[in-house]
Amino acid sequence: MLTRRATLAAAASVPFLSYDAFADTPKDVLVMGMQIDDAVSMDPGEAFEFTGGEVSNNCYQRLVRPDPENPAVLRGELAESWTVSDDGLTTTFKMRAGPKFASGAPVTAEDAAFSLQRAVKLNKAPAFIINQFGFTKDNVDQRIRATAPDTLAVTVSEKQSPSFLLYCLSANVGSAVEKAVVMSHAQGDDYGNGWLKTTSAGSGSWVLRNWKASESIMLEPNPNATKMPKLKRVLIRHVPDPSAQLLQLRQGDIDVARNLVADQIKAAKSDPNFKLSSAARSYILYVAMNQNNANLAKPQVRQAIKWAIDYNAIQDNITPSTYKIHQGFLPEGFPAALTDQPFKLDVAKAKALLAEAGLPNGFEITLDHASIQPTADIAQALQANLGAIGIKVTLLSGEGRQVITKTRARQHQLALLSWGSDYFDPHSNAETFNINTDNTDAARNRTLAWRSSWQDKDLSDRAAANVKETDQAKRIAEYEKMQRDHQSRSPFALMLQSIEIAVMRKNVMDFVIAPMSDRTVYTNVYKT
Repeated sequence: MLTRRATLAAAASVPFLSYDAFADTPKDVLVMGMQIDDAVSMDPGEAFEFTGGEVSNNCYQRLVRPDPENPAVLRGELAESWTVSDDGLTTTFKMRAGPKFASGAPVTAEDAAFSLQRAVKLNKAPAFIINQFGFTKDNVDQRIRATAPDTLAVTVSEKQSPSFLLYCLSANVGSAVEKAVVMSHAQGDDYGNGWLKTTSAGSGSWVLRNWKASESIMLEPNPNATKMPKLKRVLIRHVPDPSAQLLQLRQGDIDVARNLVADQIKAAKSDPNFKLSSAARSYILYVAMNQNNANLAKPQVRQAIKWAIDYNAIQDNITPSTYKIHQGFLPEGFPAALTDQPFKLDVAKAKALLAEAGLPNGFEITLDHASIQPTADIAQALQANLGAIGIKVTLLSGEGRQVITKTRARQHQLALLSWGSDYFDPHSNAETFNINTDNTDAARNRTLAWRSSWQDKDLSDRAAANVKETDQAKRIAEYEKMQRDHQSRSPFALMLQSIEIAVMRKNVMDFVIAPMSDRTVYTNVYKT
């Protein structure tokens, strides 16, 4: 049981921060309680989880970013301007004068080129966002290059919509790292990845001072930031239990609780000491069915699982405030997103599909899931739902990063996972949920389709083609049709879309939850 003594002892063990028992957190320090066990790395060339994305967003800048008020509009950040060649293949960026890394060195076109080249050569999980433009470790140095200290040229292999390239460069993997500092810590051919996992080398408003996996994250201001933070420090504590988050919030041990559940949020709304910030997030909770399993590879079994889930009961009883039912691969708020709900609990239909698959008595299977709430409760509900049609599920609980690592290695059978869009364009999700051109273990583009060993050439080809469609009405119509085909054929039971609600003490100002994890910023936050 988490006691106040244990809480304070844990806080005292974290460097750079101390305060008296039963006192509020320091006025110039923001302390958040949050589930951060999903974090695998803080290197923007590798980080691909919600926590890593949010931290990177605050420590790094990118060539371009979507306008916070209107994500359909792109604004230059490190780039002052850009032009596209007549053949549509080369985009040339003029770098903005002024941005500096934490070391004090100016951000140059060479740093920006190196960062993108590095992401391709590392070939970690987010690399497919860049690789899809035809970049490989053998050609990327020629296709992404600094032609002057303030000029960057990016040449793609095929003509694409110019905005699509820009949206991809606005993803976390497009973050600019300081070449000289990163390479000074390189070991072998890791391009500084081992070092950058736990620190930062960016030009954002914050510097990562300390990260302890499943324990804490410490950020301090970049002394050379373009926009200086109003706080001296941000401390994020891993508090897996929402009840413990609420307790610490009430006691003044934390300023913001990020993972409260429905009944706690309801109580917080009526408490004058708290206030809330919320946003519909582009996160979809889904069940992945690995096609390496002979039973899951049967189309009828995949559909049976989708019809066996009691979506309404899960949403009503477990996540009434924090998730809503969503069954298309594009999250609500994106162009072409479907909001209808074709699947509902139908035990008879699910059993008939199992019988059609030659499995009238069901089968045994494992389900990997994160041990945090509400995921653990949802996993138990799924276990009961599938048990009702004869599928005996053994739950395998672990920390978020363990589950993620396992599914990235394609070692799961069933897995309960969340996916957040990387950029504000339908292709972000259309690609990862559909495209798998190389199903071997050595594949470069390791999408969600690849992770579950699923290849549907029709959907894969259509997703690849539709990103090049210049007629927006046709493009939207095709994404809508793709989602319906995906619902009927894919090994993904898409269940819920996240609504994130941060509950904070009333003295916390300008903390705003953004629709995507790598859009939430700490720079403007202060405390009265």
